[in-house]
Amino acid sequence: MQPSIWQILIVAALVLILFGRGRISEMMGDVGKGIRSFKQGITEEEANAGKPKAQIDSKNADTPAETSKTADKTAG
Repeated sequence: MQPSIWQILIVAALVLILFGRGRISEMMGDVGKGIRSFKQGITEEEANAGKPKAQIDSKNADTPAETSKTADKTAG
């Protein structure tokens, strides 16, 4: 059984009434940001796949000089 055009319009009207136009567009913006973030993560993973593991780890790790500078800032 296929839904008729009237049933689809009634459901769409109810959703619009319940959530409002602003809330629906806000949710779609959040979905778009999530998709963009996911694609960026996949791209970064593919870029890191070609690099040796030691190079990736050294890129993400703090150097001892940075760690001591951070400790000095928080202590004083």
